[in-house]
Amino acid sequence: MTARPLNATAASLLGFLHEQPMSGWDLVATAQSRIGDFWSLTQSQVYRELAAMAADGLVEAQERGRRDRRPYAITDAGRAAFVAWVSREPDPETIRFPLLLTVMFGRHLPAERLAAIVARHRQVHADRLATYEQIDAALPPEATEAEPYAIATLRFGIAYERAMLGWFDDLPPVIAGA
Repeated sequence: MTARPLNATAASLLGFLHEQPMSGWDLVATAQSRIGDFWSLTQSQVYRELAAMAADGLVEAQERGRRDRRPYAITDAGRAAFVAWVSREPDPETIRFPLLLTVMFGRHLPAERLAAIVARHRQVHADRLATYEQIDAALPPEATEAEPYAIATLRFGIAYERAMLGWFDDLPPVIAGA
């Protein structure tokens, strides 16, 4: 196994590589579509982690494929490192919510500007909730048994977005511009 502990970015890449070999580009696209709403990864992080994991023997570069992309496959050592990472107790979550910084210092903004920022962010959460609810409504009845982990994550997203909309709706008029 690797001498350095896995970080969450590297571990998530190994998790995706359990499904099939993927290029860095494929991993970025997969991460953005599947975990991008709650975990951010940059393209540079993905390629940096792939290089480090290859050096540590956790992944192996495969032959270049279409568009000269090089897929990576998880190794047995990578599987073991992933199991060790996913088995550990996760750190407590931290809230890193840029809008809260703006709201915290909102007294330094013109009221209309703060209200416009808040309204735009509220719409982002409303749109995301609508998307999640559409996905949830389209799931077949057996989805919860077939994909309980993905469904639990989706349902968290729904609950989170509903909570966010409740928070927006409860903002004082001086912040929301109502």
